[in-house]
Amino acid sequence: MTRLERFVPLLLGIAALALGTAAGGDPALLRTIVTPLPLVRVALVGATVVLGLWLLGQAFDRIGRAGGVAGPADGIDIAVMLRGIRLVLLGLAAFAAAGGWLVAEPLPLVVAAVIAGVDVVETSFLLLVLAVRGAAAER
Repeated sequence: MTRLERFVPLLLGIAALALGTAAGGDPALLRTIVTPLPLVRVALVGATVVLGLWLLGQAFDRIGRAGGVAGPADGIDIAVMLRGIRLVLLGLAAFAAAGGWLVAEPLPLVVAAVIAGVDVVETSFLLLVLAVRGAAAER
C-alpha cells in the first residue's frame, strides 16, 4: 500500500463528517433524506440491516484472524484487529441508520454518520501511526 493510499480512508471519513454536517444544517434536505417514499424507506432499512450483518461477519472474521478471539497465542496483529474493530463500529452505524429510516427520525441517522465518520477517521489515524512506527522500526 502506497503512502497516498493510506490517507484515502482518513480523507473519506473527514468528507463524511463534513457532508453529514452540511446535510444536518439544512432541515429540508434532512427531511428528504429521512423520509423518502415508503418503498424506498423499506429498501433502505433492509439494505442497511443486511449491510450491518455483513460488516459484523467480516469484523468477527478479521478479529479472529488477528488472534483476538481464541486465536493464536503467539501475538496479535494490531492492524488487522483495528480494521476488525472499524468494521464492528461501521456495522453499528448501519444499524443506527436502519433505525432512523425505520422510525423516520433524523437523530439515529445523525448518530450513524457521526459513528461512521469518527470511526473511520480514528482508525485510519491509528493505522497511519502503526505504519509510521513500523517503518521507523525497520530502519
